[in-house]
Amino acid sequence: MDFSLTDEQKMLTESLRRFVETELVPHEDLVERLREVPKELVREIRRKAIELGFYAINLPVEVGGGGLDYFTQALCEREFGHVGDALATVVSRPAAILLNCRGAQIEQYLLPTVRGEKTECFALTEPGAGSDARGITTQARRQGGDWTIDGTKQFISHADIADFIILFAVTGEEETPKGRRKRFTAFLVDADQPGVTIKPLACISARGYNPNMIYLDNVRVGDSQILGEEGGGFDFANDWLYSGRVMLAAHCVGRARRVLRMSTEWCAGRRAFGQPIGQFQGSGFKLADMATDIHIADLMVHHAAWGMDNGTITRREASMVNLFASEMIGRVTDNAVQLYGGMGLMEDLPIQRFWRDARVQRIWEGTSEIHRDVITRDLLRECRA
Repeated sequence: MDFSLTDEQKMLTESLRRFVETELVPHEDLVERLREVPKELVREIRRKAIELGFYAINLPVEVGGGGLDYFTQALCEREFGHVGDALATVVSRPAAILLNCRGAQIEQYLLPTVRGEKTECFALTEPGAGSDARGITTQARRQGGDWTIDGTKQFISHADIADFIILFAVTGEEETPKGRRKRFTAFLVDADQPGVTIKPLACISARGYNPNMIYLDNVRVGDSQILGEEGGGFDFANDWLYSGRVMLAAHCVGRARRVLRMSTEWCAGRRAFGQPIGQFQGSGFKLADMATDIHIADLMVHHAAWGMDNGTITRREASMVNLFASEMIGRVTDNAVQLYGGMGLMEDLPIQRFWRDARVQRIWEGTSEIHRDVITRDLLRECRA
């Protein structure tokens, strides 16, 4: 396989890199202080991103998106990783499962999301069902010609600013060769719908990209708000998780590259005992380890994205790239704090923010333990075959 970039990919990533540096990075301190991206700033960033063709780059041209393949999306996600999540997600890459919108849903949800007029959030996780997605208990019950939804969702990113929710609920049970199991259905629920309550949670990571609780109390929706087919929701969730794991890894690579550059500049300029601290093996070897870690993760992202484009990626590979990259950014930022010494923990510098933000990467697209379990079970299954 050839991972060399085309001229178009080089031009796109270079242009996006300039956009991130000039339009997003300068606002990081403001977002850190306010714990949100001001609405007027959201509108300005979104307008510029749409004009430059950076908005909805992951969706097909036919619906107004950028039509990028997964490999090119990963290259772009690496550039978005350079900046904090709150600002990076203003330039939305909408959930691809919205392509399952049908009929009036296309004009009500899909197209406004592609145009930047609406934003969505993805609500699967619950207080008792995080890594165990099949453990969700939010129920949607038939009531007359509609559905009534009751339950609680937890840690739902940016639900506080979303216009609608891609919500997963249990709609009954079905018989399978392995016994009875829950039927999961995806619904499109407006955030201002009666019975929906959204409450932000205070989190030390990714400030401004807030996790939220969503409480659903007797929320009435019709069949017209089912995304896809009743009972087909879990297939959508799996598709989203595969892509999410690869793109999270690309995002980690982008952030790690920024941290490495800053750390290298620090080690070249900071002097102790008459010489730059980078010349001491204790510091220089950390830089070498950081660079090696990043290079390995980058190659894994390339391979995984290539596999997605060719339909060959496996569950194990998606878990491997997520596991390695999310733990890599933890090692890189921890080394950066050590290289900066006491200054690495000062709020005047962004290193402490990168360190805090890195911690959640090992949790929110599947914990490291879950990914290791997936990998182990696949390995053992091959021995039993």
